[in-house]
Amino acid sequence: MKSFMDEKVDAYLYEILPPRTPVLEEMERQAKQRDIPIVGPAVGRVLYQYAKLIDAKTVFEMGSAIGYSTIWWAMAVGEGGRVYYTDGDEKNAREAEGYFRQAGVLDRIEIHVGDALEALAKRSEQFDILFNDVDKHDYPRVFDMAAAHVRKGGLFLTDNVLWSGRVTESNSQDKYTRGIQEFNQKMKASKDWFATITPLRDGVAVATRL
Repeated sequence: MKSFMDEKVDAYLYEILPPRTPVLEEMERQAKQRDIPIVGPAVGRVLYQYAKLIDAKTVFEMGSAIGYSTIWWAMAVGEGGRVYYTDGDEKNAREAEGYFRQAGVLDRIEIHVGDALEALAKRSEQFDILFNDVDKHDYPRVFDMAAAHVRKGGLFLTDNVLWSGRVTESNSQDKYTRGIQEFNQKMKASKDWFATITPLRDGVAVATRL
């Protein structure tokens, strides 16, 4: 992900962030060294803040990688809360479990290895928060599923909705770009959600279930 924000502003935003826990900072180092996609500390704080604002106790996360954002969610829901981790890579899941244990939040997290959309489809309950960070061509499918799985007043958050600015390319043939563009249009037209896009990092859509 290439930032499209002014470099000085982007650097300033990260310079004023408070220190993270040692586990999160280690995950940030690993992500940088190994080119692992994570939301990063600025967005991580936003996720935590939104969860706290609605007193979220259940979060279903779609596309969790090594579990960086999962830990932010787990810290926010607190003891007795539940976060559902999903990722298609078993190696990612094993690494994530180690980080969860180090962070002291493993007992709040349920780990699912496999297709995130299939995992969500098997659930009958509604969640306080649904977080979408799967492969971008699947974003429209996630949107179509989301309303049935988020309680009234709950949140549906989606990462990468500005896609390094590529969402402005009206004739793009890239399936990921087109998937995000379709997702954004669906969100715009929906009567189920009150949505905004925060242009932080790569763009985060925040939608409240009406």
